[in-house]
Amino acid sequence: MLLVYTHKITPRINYIMKHIFANMLKTEVQITEKVENFIAHSGPKITYTKNPLQNEFFVRSHDLLFEQGITNIEISVQLWDDIPCFFSIGDKGSIPFDIFAASFYLLSRYEEYLPHVKDEYGRYPAKESLAWEHGFLEVPVVDFWVRKLAVALGKRFPEENFGKRKTNYVSVIDIAAAYAYRKKGIIRTLAGTVLDLTGLRFHKVFERYMVLLGIKKDPYDHFDELIEAHKAYDTDAVFFFLLGDYSAFDKNIPHRKTSFRTLIKSVADYHIVSLMMSYYAVNDLVQLKKERRRLINIINRPVKRARARYNRLLIPEVYKTAVEAEFNEDYTMGYSDFMGFRAGTCTPFHFYDISYEIQLPLKVNSFCIQDSALLKFDNAKEAREKIQELYGFVQGVGGDFITVFSNERWTEEMKLNLKEIYLSWIKNLATIGGANKV
Repeated sequence: MLLVYTHKITPRINYIMKHIFANMLKTEVQITEKVENFIAHSGPKITYTKNPLQNEFFVRSHDLLFEQGITNIEISVQLWDDIPCFFSIGDKGSIPFDIFAASFYLLSRYEEYLPHVKDEYGRYPAKESLAWEHGFLEVPVVDFWVRKLAVALGKRFPEENFGKRKTNYVSVIDIAAAYAYRKKGIIRTLAGTVLDLTGLRFHKVFERYMVLLGIKKDPYDHFDELIEAHKAYDTDAVFFFLLGDYSAFDKNIPHRKTSFRTLIKSVADYHIVSLMMSYYAVNDLVQLKKERRRLINIINRPVKRARARYNRLLIPEVYKTAVEAEFNEDYTMGYSDFMGFRAGTCTPFHFYDISYEIQLPLKVNSFCIQDSALLKFDNAKEAREKIQELYGFVQGVGGDFITVFSNERWTEEMKLNLKEIYLSWIKNLATIGGANKV
């Protein structure tokens, strides 16, 4: 057992110490304020305070973990060897940075509580983040810091084994619209036809009626092909279906339609099926509970995972609502238009709500790539190389590599063939023996 001494035990210290040591380093940890207990401890131990007690492993503490609420913190990002870090403690400690405070800053999304300009969907923009500003968004820095900590601890306590998580790939499939044209009903079909005609999109009108007449396959219908590919390449996936009421932002098939319910059940026979929270449900508890109940009634299984439409993650309101609606996992942490690690990590973590200074019973699974961000590349080769590069970072530290792909973007109109990119990725992963388990 590793013992940590600090002059004051706070909820923030409890949270980050347990996450880093128990979850990431697979090491039992206890925290004490009593100097006599610390001195008497014969096993590995760390002092986390302003000054060391003896000649022990010492990390000089930043004030962040001893505070409450939000303050505007001045942050200076520097390099720790080749990895950006902040909250420097210079040569006064066993490591040069207070990675406990820095990790808490990123995992809690501290900066998202600060005043910022939101985008058109009310989201926190990637370009507002410290990670984007200093060029480390695509690096799971928290995991790299923890590996450096493990190396330093290993030198001080060679008899101890500070573990490392296995690399794991998680495929997320967004189904905000099961079909482009099918099962929409007469009114929506006619309205769509009129809009296409007035917009001079005659090829869309032709395509719509070719699909409705059964001559052509619906451009969003890739379900059978996906399931077969997942079988062939031993890929698990989580499908998130939108079951919200019709709105300007949510235009899936009505949840009562038998054909739609049959589709969801058929996918659930092979993969985990869970809920995409509709645009307005992310901060509407009554609506979110209604949507969750709809999915439970369709698949007759518990529904514990959630993901927000358009990645509409409003910190901390969305997570509070998700917990009250009885979800215990979320897959929204990430950016639609930028690849990388929004919370600085590829390790799942429980969310810490700064507004109440408590850890929520909600595990956050941070995705690295959404297919919309791949559209900035000129060709599929560049996109595949970027996926492999980011996967390599995760392999280096041991964590979860999560991608998000949507059937809506697997159409001929897209700049890149995203379906081909996805299928080639999971085939390549199967070839190199990449871990895959949800």
